[in-house]
Amino acid sequence: MLAALCLGVLLVGVELFITAVALPEIFFDLSGWTELRRASWIITAYLVAYIAAMPLAGRAADRFGLPNLMILALLVFGVGSLVCGAAGSLEMLVFGRVIQGAGAGAILPVATAGASHLYGGHARSRALGLIGAATFLGMAIGPVLGALILEYLDLRDALASIDIWAGPAVDLLTPAWRWVFYVTVPLAGLAAIYIWAASPGWDVKPGSSRMDAVGAVLFSVALTSALLAVTLIGDEPGDLPVIPIATVVAVVTGVLAIRRMLRVPEPFLDLRLFADKVFSGAVLVSLLTGYALATAIVGMAAFIDRVRFAGPDEQAVVLGSMALFMAIGAFASGFMMRRFDATAVTLAGLAASVAGLLWLSTTRIDTELWIPVVSLALFGLGFGLTVTPRSMAAVESAGRDAFGAASAAVTVARMAGMAIGMAVLTAFGTTRIDQTTRALDDQAYRDAILPPELVGQPLGDPLVLDAIERWASAEAAEVLGALFVVAAIVLVVAAVPAWLMREGHAGSGAADDGEEVVAGF
Repeated sequence: MLAALCLGVLLVGVELFITAVALPEIFFDLSGWTELRRASWIITAYLVAYIAAMPLAGRAADRFGLPNLMILALLVFGVGSLVCGAAGSLEMLVFGRVIQGAGAGAILPVATAGASHLYGGHARSRALGLIGAATFLGMAIGPVLGALILEYLDLRDALASIDIWAGPAVDLLTPAWRWVFYVTVPLAGLAAIYIWAASPGWDVKPGSSRMDAVGAVLFSVALTSALLAVTLIGDEPGDLPVIPIATVVAVVTGVLAIRRMLRVPEPFLDLRLFADKVFSGAVLVSLLTGYALATAIVGMAAFIDRVRFAGPDEQAVVLGSMALFMAIGAFASGFMMRRFDATAVTLAGLAASVAGLLWLSTTRIDTELWIPVVSLALFGLGFGLTVTPRSMAAVESAGRDAFGAASAAVTVARMAGMAIGMAVLTAFGTTRIDQTTRALDDQAYRDAILPPELVGQPLGDPLVLDAIERWASAEAAEVLGALFVVAAIVLVVAAVPAWLMREGHAGSGAADDGEEVVAGF
């Protein structure tokens, strides 16, 4: 049973990084970088669904029983993955990502609760440590697996060899990025079948906890509307004033969500916990580091594709190094917490992440590959160091009766930060991308950026194309570098809420709970 739970959270970890590797291929096939605003919802829709599902799943696990809920979460994740893989349009892919995100958001809290029920005492700590290790292992596997799939699972030639050139088989099995989603379907089904087979011996009685579905809907609408407004910054205004409308909807539903969560006995997110400054500091650190994480993951995927003009192999190396060192940092932070307080370890992690992002911002097309690898690994190490301190500070300040709510709040804050980071990257990245595409259509604009000897030459001239490519690479490197610097500044700001965590008592006395918060990431 524990192995099946670990497989579930491993799939969630794999999905986070395997999709990042495939993003350039997906953009090229379904939209193109010129439609980044629309395509960004491939990530944003997943994050919003994940955020909405996670606290609800924690409540539902107590009310409906763990085995059935875990099976349902795995099946929802598998169905979402299947829809994503079979998507023939960007809209269908985004729809599939919503389903997939809802399943993924439920898997992690249910798996953590399940491991807690299966074992007691020190065995519980070790079981929860395995859940956390499986999550990070999945993140490390994701980039490598994604690169292998994109390189070796292009089945066009194989289908052509048996005289299948078009039709449903070609549409469903090619191009290779579809298998990035398909690969998790049988594994999710396997885990669900194994839990079903073992569930008669898993005696976890349902409780009476209530789910605040109304609060979840209000919060999700507010978050989605706010992200839409940010994403569309810099876009050409249309007949409908989308940004003002989205802003108003975000404010109204946000106020209603806050009002409800302060009044109901078991809210979607317990805002009353924020009265404690240690808890508030931990959640803010999670939000701000989540912003930086999204910038690093998606920004680096764009950097490899748009600046270096490289493919999945380089993405696997760069993103894989970040995931590996995130795991190392998270593991090391547990030991560091025995000798240092939460603030000291968090500040050390923030410093390492800031250094990694600033170094990353200096990379260009002619930069040797080891520099982005090492700089992103440094960022990952720093991010990992912040995992345990912020989680332990939150759960210990909330108290044992609110461990679940506190853990959910920390994770929701991280995912919300990632969603905000993705929206900001999209808004400002798209504006610069739109400028670079003018060089293909506007002769006067193109002449202004070409070397004097190429002014007036047609676009089909290989020298002109090479010059435009190098110019576009430099422009992309500049905008991504600026976004990396902004993310570094955000992490510097995170030092303020990290300082609020200094009154938390995260030491060896809470050893059993320390393993649990690592599992919550």
